[in-house]
Amino acid sequence: MAHTRMICGVAAALTLTASALSAQTKTITGETKTVTATVEAIEKAGREITVKKPDGTYDVFYAPASMKRFDTLKIGDKITAKYYENIVLQLKPAGQKAVDTDAGAVTRANGAQATTTAHQRTITATITAIDMNVPSITFSGPNNWSYSTRVEDKAALAKVKVGDKVDITWTEAMILSIDEGK
Repeated sequence: MAHTRMICGVAAALTLTASALSAQTKTITGETKTVTATVEAIEKAGREITVKKPDGTYDVFYAPASMKRFDTLKIGDKITAKYYENIVLQLKPAGQKAVDTDAGAVTRANGAQATTTAHQRTITATITAIDMNVPSITFSGPNNWSYSTRVEDKAALAKVKVGDKVDITWTEAMILSIDEGK
């Protein structure tokens, strides 16, 4: 889930990246989203639930041990996830060590039917390409992570260069619940 959600968050945020970089630090506040999806697969050992969302795409959710109803899930059940994402981009000063951290925790248990979790990931990414004609920017990071996106503000894009490094921090909170009306 974290990897998929991370990429979705980057897609939403990087249209503002150039202006974020020129400001040294930029927080891109996300919006709270709710999705009700259908269980397509259950991986018991890892407590992962693969779901099909209403738009036909798939996602993987993690069900913490505190979610007691996980063991009763069946293919076809409905899962509701309410989640919030926040992204902070910070131009990294030359010579600072790269980061690649990943942390998460169950922050609150809502009885047996719902659980609230939080997750944060920070990576140092390098600007590997800038195309002023499109305009677009491409980043690369740890574990062969790569992402390209269009940038709306050409003037801001002109203030960064290939080789600049940026720390990108994604923070997510999610309430995962099993619907009663299976």
